Amino acid sequence: MNRTVAVVLQIVTVLVGLAALAVLLWEPHVEGRNAHATLFQIYFHDPFLAYAYTGSIAFFTALYQVFRLLGYVADRDVLSSRSVKALRTLKRCALTLIGFLVGAEVYFHFIQRAQGEDIAGGVMIGLVLMVACGGVAIAAAVLERSLRMAVRRRSA
Repeated sequence: MNRTVAVVLQIVTVLVGLAALAVLLWEPHVEGRNAHATLFQIYFHDPFLAYAYTGSIAFFTALYQVFRLLGYVADRDVLSSRSVKALRTLKRCALTLIGFLVGAEVYFHFIQRAQGEDIAGGVMIGLVLMVACGGVAIAAAVLERSLRMAVRRRSA
């Protein structure tokens, strides 16, 4: 891969991270039940929001690992143990996100449904995100294994 392409992909990764952060900070303010709430009520009276912010740590860690991996690609240092470690961390972050999404689905089914709220949108978004995270985890696992074998062959 050309160094320029890798740098452009790093820039895109940073922009995705900034967009995700903006959505995480902006969305609670426009949610229907928070229309007339204070900042304290928005951020400290909603346990699901704290859960979502905790889960987002894995997402931002995964973006950082993608950024690092693209840096290794740009430096032509793909066949290294650092790349293998970045892919392993990326895989673990994707699996962690799946775990958080399963927890959110459980919350929707037991808490939100009991309160009489419509959960179809949240459930569908969660399922789509679980499939996407599963794809990332599988791709990272396959690439990690291939790269680990290539690093072993190179050092032997």
